[in-house]
Amino acid sequence: MQFSQLILQRYSVRSYQQMPVEKTELLKILQAGQYAPSAANKQPWHFIVVQEQKNHEQFSEIYHRNWFKNAPVYIVICADHDQTWRRQEDGKSHGDIDVAIAIDHMTLQATELGLGTCWICNFFVEKCRDFFQLPQHIEPIAILSLGYPADEKRPDKQRKSLEEIVHWEKFSL
Repeated sequence: MQFSQLILQRYSVRSYQQMPVEKTELLKILQAGQYAPSAANKQPWHFIVVQEQKNHEQFSEIYHRNWFKNAPVYIVICADHDQTWRRQEDGKSHGDIDVAIAIDHMTLQATELGLGTCWICNFFVEKCRDFFQLPQHIEPIAILSLGYPADEKRPDKQRKSLEEIVHWEKFSL
């Protein structure tokens, strides 16, 4: 599949088939995140995979949506703030940006493999931190739900026009 087709195929899946994700496919998705670029090549990410049923049920309380409980796999993507590159001028950490790039790579790889994902940022961070007993410098940034989509109907992607979001040579509204 060409990249231009791949980006049009990806969408946020909220209904999954109850079938396991093969480990070989899961490893391809994780490797896509591993090979994402990061500021100063710091690679400040950690990927926590949750797929065992005993952990699955308890973990699903971290995000209160019924559809979330049906995802066969969760990947929690964390930033290691001791490893992030910081902009010299203002000290801005690029951990969130680096992690976002890794997640994007994983979502596109999953799409190419026929799997669906949903990128979740609005979850109970402290519950997540407690569940995994994360040290203070490791921040859970997002959860990626993963599995085979149950619904073949892809939603129509509504996007702003290029005229609304592209500025040539200077910013103007």
